[in-house]
Amino acid sequence: MLLLFILGGILIALFIVAWTLYNRIIQAKNIVSEGFSGIDVQLKRRFELIPNLIEAVKGYNAHEAKVLEEIVANRSMSLTDINAIAQSDQSITSTLKNFRIHVEDYPDLQANTQFLKLMDNLSEIESELSMARRYYNGTVRDYNTKIQIFPGVLVANMMKLKPAVFYQIEHSEERLTPNVDIHE
Repeated sequence: MLLLFILGGILIALFIVAWTLYNRIIQAKNIVSEGFSGIDVQLKRRFELIPNLIEAVKGYNAHEAKVLEEIVANRSMSLTDINAIAQSDQSITSTLKNFRIHVEDYPDLQANTQFLKLMDNLSEIESELSMARRYYNGTVRDYNTKIQIFPGVLVANMMKLKPAVFYQIEHSEERLTPNVDIHE
């Protein structure tokens, strides 16, 4: 009788531990989804700002407006895979960086208050997007840790959970040491 009582207590304790681990893993998985949602919101804010930039630039440089219109065309495709979204984000970020460089050639455009306000909004969105990426990657790290360490790995395997994918934007040129000539 005592043995049944001890076994019953052990089974109840194991059930409580498994239940707690399951709830923590699900909570971490939901936080990862929330983190990605933050990235998605910032990407949409940036995407909605681009048509306004197109209108502001059209009167000054048709080529730059066309480049921005290509961004709109590229972003309009529906992306669901995090890696595809990151690649699209990288492409848009790179194009916007080149756009900012070319805008410096147009002093009249730089004096346009509407354009300056749009560029300030774009800078704010880019900053918030960077923070959203860092937050998302932190949640992915926490989730992956929970499903890969013992005893969480046992529950994760029973649930057939896979590690979440980090949000990575690959700028290989940023890994290179810049060539700086101080004699110029």
